[in-house]
Amino acid sequence: MTSGPLRSDGMGGAAALPITISNIRKNYGSFRALDNVSLDIRSGEFLTLLGPSGSGKTTLLMVLSGFVRPDSGSVRFAEREVVLLPPHKRDIGMVFQNYALFPHMTVAGNLAYPLKLRHVHRAEIEARVEKALDLVQLGGLGARGVDELSGGQRQRVALARAVIFEPRILLMDEPLSALDKNLREQMQLEVRRLHDRLGMTTVYVTHDQREALTMSDRIAVLDKGRIQQVDPPQALYERPKTHFVADFIGESFSLPVTVNDGGATLFDQALHLPRKIAGSEPYFLVLRPEKLTLLPNSVDGEAGVNVIKGQVRQSVFHGDSVMIYVAVRDAHEIALRIPLRGNVVLPQPGEHVRLGYGIEDTIVVPAAEQAGGER
Repeated sequence: MTSGPLRSDGMGGAAALPITISNIRKNYGSFRALDNVSLDIRSGEFLTLLGPSGSGKTTLLMVLSGFVRPDSGSVRFAEREVVLLPPHKRDIGMVFQNYALFPHMTVAGNLAYPLKLRHVHRAEIEARVEKALDLVQLGGLGARGVDELSGGQRQRVALARAVIFEPRILLMDEPLSALDKNLREQMQLEVRRLHDRLGMTTVYVTHDQREALTMSDRIAVLDKGRIQQVDPPQALYERPKTHFVADFIGESFSLPVTVNDGGATLFDQALHLPRKIAGSEPYFLVLRPEKLTLLPNSVDGEAGVNVIKGQVRQSVFHGDSVMIYVAVRDAHEIALRIPLRGNVVLPQPGEHVRLGYGIEDTIVVPAAEQAGGER
């Protein structure tokens, strides 16, 4: 069986597939790795599974790949149930954290391997290998040994091998975690460009929230085997649904608030909210450092903002900005980030300050986790 030819602009073939995950459960003894997870992944989207160690993100990816069989539940690629299919029958591309390249083969040999398994003709293999190398900016390196390549080059070979046979779904398990910071950030952009060029459905696993925000169409945040929230990066950052999501995504500081009749009170002061709050369980006010601003101490009130008072504890230089840590009531601490532009006057330790944050930036979230999965 042969696949369609490579297009002149890269690689292509059959359309991307949607993925439907329904009520997946997986236990390892008494440890519940996946707890009734449901998720719809759209055809052609780049979806990232994000969470801390032990959250279930890698287990869920292994369920999609067929390397782990769930205890119950369903996985469908379009209308095809695949939960009982072995990995080699799922027609997926897979990129592992450790690259999983064959050290005894050349770069070209590594790329040719999945095509040989599919009985592609030799002339077509040679053409596809050449175009795949060009696609990942490794043209002319086919004859090199894998051990002659840098970490970034090996990662590109792993990517090329995963997509050379034109899979309709690409799964990636923390593929950039072994790279240094600068190379990792460069490869994030390259992986995203490759996805956009090829158009396949991509499911990407990472514990790095900045990486997820940079690369994804949508992010599914997992914790303790459950999906906490699924949203595009900006919505996830600006409108988290739980305290866990707010705390895990980006820099934030949390203060307990009292909720009653749809309103919220912080330190006996009613907050101006963008919308009413439903429920009365424990809630937190989430403050993003870059959303806070210094207010003049000479003004008692500010229209359209919430105000919190405190005393400066410490300033930390971050190159392009300074983080100012401020002690507030009941031994809590928050921080604001001040960009270093021009002659910026910074508050000094011990100084009393008033901080403002806009109504739309007033994020109040429940402390409790959401149950199960999300659609």
